[in-house]
Parts: sequence; structure tokens; C-alpha cells
Amino acid sequence: MAAVETFDTVVVGGGPAGATAATDLARRGRSVLLLDKAGRIKPCGGAIPPVAIRQFEIPDHMLVAKITGARMIAPSARQVDMPIDGGFVGMVDRGPFDEWLRERAEAAGATRRAGTFERLGRDDSGLSLVHYRPRDAAAGTSVSVRARTVIGADGAISQVGRQAVPGADQVPHVFAYHEIVESPASGVADFDPARCDVYYQGPLSPDFYAWIFPHGATTSIGTGSMRKGFALREAVAQLRRTTGLDACATIRHEGAPIPLHPLKRWDNGRDVLLAGDAAGVVAPASGEGIFYALTGGRLAAEAVDEALATGDARALALARKRFMKAHGRVFFILGLLQRFWYRSDWTRERFVGMCRDPDVQRLTWQAYMNKELVRAKPAAHVRIFFKDIASLCGLAHP
Repeated sequence: MAAVETFDTVVVGGGPAGATAATDLARRGRSVLLLDKAGRIKPCGGAIPPVAIRQFEIPDHMLVAKITGARMIAPSARQVDMPIDGGFVGMVDRGPFDEWLRERAEAAGATRRAGTFERLGRDDSGLSLVHYRPRDAAAGTSVSVRARTVIGADGAISQVGRQAVPGADQVPHVFAYHEIVESPASGVADFDPARCDVYYQGPLSPDFYAWIFPHGATTSIGTGSMRKGFALREAVAQLRRTTGLDACATIRHEGAPIPLHPLKRWDNGRDVLLAGDAAGVVAPASGEGIFYALTGGRLAAEAVDEALATGDARALALARKRFMKAHGRVFFILGLLQRFWYRSDWTRERFVGMCRDPDVQRLTWQAYMNKELVRAKPAAHVRIFFKDIASLCGLAHP
């Protein structure tokens, strides 16, 4: 085993969570191997809120579009516009964006390799052995490296998690599918390059939503559902037909599962920790994951660094503890929103109707842009509460 390379940390998966964890650990002086399966692009709307741009130093050139408003479309086809007052949401193309994150990790000192994770094992000393097949290697070819710690950032159906962390295979998922198309000119087919369109319509998604998200020269058109057998591709085709975007050239298409809530446990109590989609950190109701993946990767790096410094594996649990302290309440409320408002076209109609309210719009954008609940305006919260009740009871027009 003397010839086998040894790293402080092997990070499996080079998306936002894995690349951020690798960057932060390398900057702390840890020896890091970032192992990524090359060529994979996750289906994603690509939204980056201002707080993520600030905290993770996302350069302006990575933003392919700046969104200044959203349009919510109800089952009845009624449209409600929600402008952003004095700000914007950045949009990224996940292919170039994820590659930039991996390059940043490499520049920070991480060793970067393309390969497919196969399995975890242990050597005679008890260290983890990470087995992987290098890209372009012949079938059956496997390489092993030793790792004092392992971060599994390999997606919603994490093979690292399934092999090492109890319960990692028991989280329900929404399956998402989108098509990247050439963006039409502004105004064609009612297309606005600075607006995200969100469709709350049963035929397009019976339990989630469909979307049209501009990415500058390209646009993401997609949908998601956890209902088995729901025809995602046909729903996207229908959305493109009804919006006139079926004439746009299709560049690529992708599908992937999206977890519905964080795992109850992110580590194995010894040397393995999960991050990003592998830990289930995708916001309910919105399906937003980039900010939470970046945050989860950073918290994973902090926890792993502390575990390496102290030799105390209990430090690995700090990643989940700190994440849930900061964002658990938001996830809980969004989960309630999704379970109630997305359950039928009747409730979706009323949900979109509520979005007309200035208080709802103001507090929604403030919470989204800063990733925290807005507590400073109790009167607005009270007004929204009573409007919710009126809407639910049919006392207010949807």
C-alpha cells in the first residue's frame, strides 16, 4: 500500500458543492483530490441570488443573464408579474459555471482528475480507499487512492452516500427534465430575456412547476414531478408549443433527480460526509439548489478541516447542524408551501393569485435574495396571514 497516493480529503463530484469544498480545503492547506465524472451537466434553472454572488465571489462574467422579474402563470393561464425592486438575480449556464468552479479548486491547490467513482473500501490501517475508473480507461480498469476523509458530492442518488451513510437511499425525489434551446429575440413569442416564467399548471406538472428561464444566448425550458409515469418530455414539448418556443433550435437536453428534503444524517460518524444534492439540500417548492450546494460545500469543508485538525470524527456532524441552524426553518416553511399549494390546480390558482399582493412580492424577493426569513415587518406578515386564510376559505378572489 506504500505506493498508493494518500490525500487528506477525496471529494467525489465536481459540482458547486464538491468544487467549493475542494477549494476551501485546499486554501486551508489540505491535500485534496477532486474526482469528477467529466461531461455531466445537471438540469438546472441556473439562478444565483445576490447573496451567493457576494459570499462565493462569483465574477460578473459568469452571469449569462440578469433577471429583473418573474411571471407566474396560473392553471387558468392568468399571469401575475413579480418585478424585483432595484435588484436582479444572476443566471448561469451550469456547464461553464461548474467548470469554472473546478478550475478555481485546482488553482487553489486541489488535485483534479476525471473519473467515475466505483466504491469505498479500507486499507489495513483503517483509512478509506476510494476506487475509481479513470476517464477513457479500459473497462475493468480501477485506480485506488487513500483518503483520511471523503466528501460525497456526487448528486441526489449518491453512490458514496448509499455505500457509507445510513438512510442516504431513502429520500424521495422530484425528477427534473429540461431542454436548452437557442433564445429567441426579445419580444418574440412573448419572450423576455430578463424575466423568468413559472407555470403552475397540472398538465405541465401535477405536483411541482414548469419553467422558462433565460440564459442569455440560450434558454432553459423544463419541468419536474415526483409522480411516476408523468411524461416530462411531452410536458416540455407542450410548453414549447403553447409559448411558440418550439421553433427554437434545441442545443441539448438533460434529466436528473432532485431531492425533496435534507437527509437526517450527512456523515458516517467516522470519515465520510455528504454535501449538496447528496445531502438533500435543495429548497422545497422552488427546487433551488446552487446557493445551498455552495453553502453545503463550504460547511462540509469547515467540518472536515476541524475533524482532521482534532482527530475527532464528531466534528463531521457540524456541517448538517450549522446548515439546518441557518436554513432549516426556511426549508420547513417551503416544504409546507409545496405540500399544500401544489396539490391541485384549485390551490395553485389561489397561490398565483396571492402573488399579486405587494406584501407577498416584497417579502418573497427579500427572503430569496438574502436567503433568510424577513422578520422586520410584522405588520406585513399579519396582512399576508389573513389574506391566506381568506383565499383558502374562498372569501377572496384568487
